[in-house]
Amino acid sequence: MIQIKSLHKSFDGRTVLDDINFTFNNGKTNLIIGQSGSGKTVLMKCLVGLLTPEEGEVLYDNRNFITMGKKEKKTLRREMGMIFQSAALFDSLSVLENVMFPLDMFSSMTNRERVKRAQFCLDRVNLIDAQNKYPGEISGGMQKRVAIARAIALQPQYLFCDEPNSGLDPKTSLVIDELIHDITTEYNMTTVINTHDMNSVLGIGDSILFICKGHKEWEGTKDDVFGATNKRLTDFIFASDLLQEIKTEKNKG
Repeated sequence: MIQIKSLHKSFDGRTVLDDINFTFNNGKTNLIIGQSGSGKTVLMKCLVGLLTPEEGEVLYDNRNFITMGKKEKKTLRREMGMIFQSAALFDSLSVLENVMFPLDMFSSMTNRERVKRAQFCLDRVNLIDAQNKYPGEISGGMQKRVAIARAIALQPQYLFCDEPNSGLDPKTSLVIDELIHDITTEYNMTTVINTHDMNSVLGIGDSILFICKGHKEWEGTKDDVFGATNKRLTDFIFASDLLQEIKTEKNKG
């Protein structure tokens, strides 16, 4: 579980996050949604320690990440997995070597154990047959699945996903969503996802935080979305749905 309490972040006197309070529960896919510039990326960076808020707390199972020393933060970061907007794979490494990378860096396993663990993770995302291929030889959707395998290699308690469906077609996006949701439930992780994708919101939104102009505007679940009366949320949903329809029509043409 990750709790954020009274979080404030500003740049050059401009407030980007203003008194954000929220709980990201374990075993759930927790989604942060909002328009570009709403502050959701800044919030994600505060969660993982890339930015430091001026006020507030970020609690990892009651451990305050903000006030930790370097050694404590390093230890906690080993409990985190990250899936980037681009898969961020190493082109010069094979699929198997990409998944082994965090194991090589941080684990005390033998080489044989690291290979076995990486192969297990690749099998979990249905990519064991691609272990000897290179990123340039597989599709974008497969690259995202490799990124998921790499992110869970160290058996993290916390998984962060930054626009995991970016650049993917709707069918592949659905596969990635279901995979992230299944892994979250299976390993009882606290998963936090930044997304613009309303299909993700309605498909795997166990817990949703909607941010608008740096403020927490709404929170709820995927089942609460269409019954919500918050105008800014409904405007966001309508704009997202409309944009998706336009993209779909263009793809048909």
